[in-house]
Amino acid sequence: MNPFLSFLIRSAAAIPAAVVIWLISFFGLEFPFLLSSAAALAGGALIYWLAGIFSDARFLKKHGLTRKEYRYISKNLDEAKKKISRLNKTLFSIRHFPSIKQRIELFRVIRKIYSMTKKEPKRFYQAERFYFSHLDSILELTEKYAFISSQPKKNRELDEALYQTRETLSELSKAVEKDLYQVLSNDLEHLSFEIDVAKHSIKTANDIKNEARQSVPLPKNTAKPEVPAAPSHFVHTETNANKRAEEEEKTESQQQTGPRYSINTHTKEKIEIPIYTTREERYKAENRRSNR
Repeated sequence: MNPFLSFLIRSAAAIPAAVVIWLISFFGLEFPFLLSSAAALAGGALIYWLAGIFSDARFLKKHGLTRKEYRYISKNLDEAKKKISRLNKTLFSIRHFPSIKQRIELFRVIRKIYSMTKKEPKRFYQAERFYFSHLDSILELTEKYAFISSQPKKNRELDEALYQTRETLSELSKAVEKDLYQVLSNDLEHLSFEIDVAKHSIKTANDIKNEARQSVPLPKNTAKPEVPAAPSHFVHTETNANKRAEEEEKTESQQQTGPRYSINTHTKEKIEIPIYTTREERYKAENRRSNR
């Protein structure tokens, strides 16, 4: 747990408790000032200690560690912090400019592994090879390299040793990157699992939509049925009948006396309506129709 954050939590619990104890002791119980102050300090110290125990227990329960395991990890992390501090000074004291980018990247990866382990102590077991092997080797090689490269005069053997050291540091850089991937292995597995779950959920939703579309009935065709055309012989028969009726009406109109007026009652056919001037003419026309 972050020491500064732990100190703030303990202080936030201890100081108000000490003030309350002093007020109760001095005003409520009417203790002397010194005795009330001593009781407040003792009460505050007790609350500070209990708050620390509670916060540590909660932190250990969250990460699934025992107190023995946490003390073991904290001890190794403290030693690693000192080594990383020494490595930082040594790496950037080397005056070999072509390898400066490689050294910066190496130190960045080392700091990342340490910070992740410090935040989540249980990751220490995934980075044991880094803390117990690779970090020590890198520190020793860089210190030797810095010492040899700082000599004013170099011969062929020294140059060859420096070259071999740079090659070895390059290989160790790759090994440290693998250590970082090892620390992140559980996260990568969890991410892969979440991706599979998300894909399965999307596929299930698409299948449900497709089934719903297939189950909806298609709308029926509501178009009006076409009326079949009348046969051609019926059309001719109807036309002949109309012609005969027109001829009979014309003959009838010629036999009647009086003026004739035609009124157009249809766009295509004309119907003649006789207008009688006398009552006798009207009776005669009606008699002719009835005799017909």
